[in-house]
Amino acid sequence: MASQSQGIQQLLQAEKRAAEKVAEARKRKNRRLKQAKEEAQAEIEQYRMQREKEFKTKEAAALGSHGNSAVEVDKETVGKMGSIQTSYQRNREGVLGNLLKMVCDIKPEIHANYRFAG
Repeated sequence: MASQSQGIQQLLQAEKRAAEKVAEARKRKNRRLKQAKEEAQAEIEQYRMQREKEFKTKEAAALGSHGNSAVEVDKETVGKMGSIQTSYQRNREGVLGNLLKMVCDIKPEIHANYRFAG
């Protein structure tokens, strides 16, 4: 009987060691998974930062060319406004004279579309 109880004790100890080994294996597996997750997050963050840097570079290049276009349009607008002002100053007196002449010189005429009733 003593040998049976000793055998049972050995089996229980063996099961306990096996359970401890399984628990330790799970812990190692969880540590490896956690480490892999952290490494993946770091890699993702690095890739995201690289792509963001590339985007900023392209955005700056696009906005830079857009800024040059805006400057050119502003210069062209100022030039056209100047030519319009010059033309206005040059032709103002003549146009006003013609307008006053047409308004003040009254020539009574019958309109071309007028029909005599009768």
